[in-house]
Amino acid sequence: MPASRDDLMEFFDSLGIKVSTVDHEPVFTVAESGDLHDRIAGGHTKNLFLKDKKGRLFLVVALHDATIDLKKIHQLIGAQGRVSFGNADLLMEVLGVTPGSVTPFTLINDREAQRVTPVFDAAMMQHDILNFHPLSNDATTTISREDLLVFAKGCGHEPQVLAVSEEAQSAGL
Repeated sequence: MPASRDDLMEFFDSLGIKVSTVDHEPVFTVAESGDLHDRIAGGHTKNLFLKDKKGRLFLVVALHDATIDLKKIHQLIGAQGRVSFGNADLLMEVLGVTPGSVTPFTLINDREAQRVTPVFDAAMMQHDILNFHPLSNDATTTISREDLLVFAKGCGHEPQVLAVSEEAQSAGL
């Protein structure tokens, strides 16, 4: 059974991670979340659940307005051949959420199998604080950049911080 928001908050507490959460109407796309950017400080994000030709899974996390070339990203993240989006069934099976609720916090549901490779865009990691859904798209949880890494490692994952967005690449990050 996938972790609940309460389970996630308890896990943060167990790791000594301080977060704050704002409840809001559900948002399913980056475009729908525009007014949240004005109300909640920090870097706002998008999350791409990808798979390669060998079935390896990646969770790419970048700033909401980042430009990511899906035809070239496989070369940057170590994928075997071009990547495609993982379908809703695979997303639920591996990360325990539905489309629109993808977040790096879903790594809590991949602690045992560790099927997903998290990739955090270097431009996003320039922000001191970051915002993600707490396993559902009707709230936003703010976490520090350092605590995001602590969280991922606490889930048994070693996130790759790579320049996957065009913005990070042009800035030489």
